[in-house]
Amino acid sequence: MSAASHSPIRKVAVIGAGTIGASWAAHFLAHGLDVVVSDPAPGAKEHTQQLIDGAWPVLKSLGTVKGDPKGWRFEPDPAKAVEGVDFVQENAPERYEVKQKLLGVIGELLPPEVVIASSSSGLLVTRFSQGCRFPERCVIGHPFNPPHLIPLVEVVGGEKASRAAIDTAMAFYAAIGKRPIEIRKEVTGHVANRLQAALWREAIYLVEQGVASVSDIDAAVTEGPGLRWALMGPHMTFNLGGGQGGLAHFMEHLLPAVESWWADLGTPNMTAELQQTLVDGVKAEADGRSMTELAQWRDKLLTDIITLRAASAEASAAAAADRRLDEALEETFPGSDAPSVTRQTPAEDIEGDPAKRG
Repeated sequence: MSAASHSPIRKVAVIGAGTIGASWAAHFLAHGLDVVVSDPAPGAKEHTQQLIDGAWPVLKSLGTVKGDPKGWRFEPDPAKAVEGVDFVQENAPERYEVKQKLLGVIGELLPPEVVIASSSSGLLVTRFSQGCRFPERCVIGHPFNPPHLIPLVEVVGGEKASRAAIDTAMAFYAAIGKRPIEIRKEVTGHVANRLQAALWREAIYLVEQGVASVSDIDAAVTEGPGLRWALMGPHMTFNLGGGQGGLAHFMEHLLPAVESWWADLGTPNMTAELQQTLVDGVKAEADGRSMTELAQWRDKLLTDIITLRAASAEASAAAAADRRLDEALEETFPGSDAPSVTRQTPAEDIEGDPAKRG
């Protein structure tokens, strides 16, 4: 791939239809794409449809539904599934040998401009794309679970992916409502998983040391910084924490204390006893709610947050457009009163022709 493909992506193959693959399929369908799903497991077709049906109400509430939840095709053979597709989202088991074999098969059948994006949560694309015909078209396209709801997609090119493949993947994900980020250096676990792994390590260590219970440590996140993290990342959070002086002021005054906390962070010894303590702790925290009930509760609140953020972004964009208009008017009519400009819909557009009203 020497240049980014300008052909629209209309047909997508989803290879591997577990929880992640089926969620991807639902998201692609909701955005009006032609979707073919492939998975060799017995009952995969029925399982995929069940997961798509479960995701559909959430997608409808987000206002993104353009397709039909049953308007997809199932093909158990991945070689046949990729025939004529414009993009491949691969979701095979998280093992190098499995992905290498799969990419070797489908890579032989696809034109070089078709990007193969892997949902791998932590493997290195440079390694598992070995043996794939045109490895420069292979990238990581790692979603956050569930893909039909969470906007983030981590795009990693590794050592072999072309600039065109990375740009194509970034543009495609953005076009279907995702928030892709490009990871410039290949690292195990990418970015988001490394961040949450670091937090979980310390959360487990605090349980191991008897500092607090499993549920109280979870509450320390969900009732505190977790609420801010839905709006701002750690850098911007501490930038705001520095007041008018921003991050520079924050580091000047609080970095020594933070560095002392870093030095005291621990690594737990994951004994069988500690693992059982964690299992018992989350079971108590769930308070009898099933996995289905927990997922539905999570997805409902996530949908509310995403909807609210979208509305805020639209309002900010409208306000910015108003400011630009005011600035343009001031430049056009300097030193005088600008002409009256209304941004409201004319009355006749709302109520009909005034001459015909009684």
